[in-house]
Amino acid sequence: MPSVQTVQVMARSGLDWILIDMEHSPIDANAAHAMIAATSGTPLIPLVRVPSTAAWHAKIPLDAGAMGIAFPATTRREDAEAVVRAVRYAPEGERGWGPFYAPLRWGLSTREYVDRANDEILAIGLVEHIDAVSSVSEVVATPGLDMVIIGPGDLATSMGLKGRSDDPRVLEAIRRLESVILPSRVALCGVAHSADQANAMIARGYKALIVGFDTTLLQRGIAGAISEIRVAG
Repeated sequence: MPSVQTVQVMARSGLDWILIDMEHSPIDANAAHAMIAATSGTPLIPLVRVPSTAAWHAKIPLDAGAMGIAFPATTRREDAEAVVRAVRYAPEGERGWGPFYAPLRWGLSTREYVDRANDEILAIGLVEHIDAVSSVSEVVATPGLDMVIIGPGDLATSMGLKGRSDDPRVLEAIRRLESVILPSRVALCGVAHSADQANAMIARGYKALIVGFDTTLLQRGIAGAISEIRVAG
């Protein structure tokens, strides 16, 4: 949700990080900037998912202070290389100059920010297409790529199984991706729908987890609050 207030609540709820979604939500550049700024002074790390693999999509969230950018459909090595170039200043990449707000988010001078940015900002790819199963070894071998997120929803959709990310065929594809990513130097992130699933994924070697979406967490909280109330009528 494009909501500063939601970010403020999440920042005090024990989360380590959030992924601000500019791909599948009405969050525009102004909202993303405000949400990133709302994490200031809290432990919450703001990451942003951009709507396409085009490098220019990363410019505004980076310059607003995002600590990492996640690009969709990182299926081939070429995609992963584009991810890295988009978030790094030269000579490691092609990020343009314009960090007018990011240093303010992190309490740094402009010089301090740009000196640290290439080492600390995360380059993240979403592995979410069945074709990635055969090419993921090339993706995780890409220098500078820090993390990949397995996207079960899009993975299932690419297999003709939209809405069925728990189908055995999708789970097998995820296992094949895990078998390559986990032994690599790239951190693996995934989606956990329960505490048991999250703990099992941590045991397998996942370094980051998406444990819910703001909309569904709110919906479940409301449903839980009223589920035991008896209404006369």
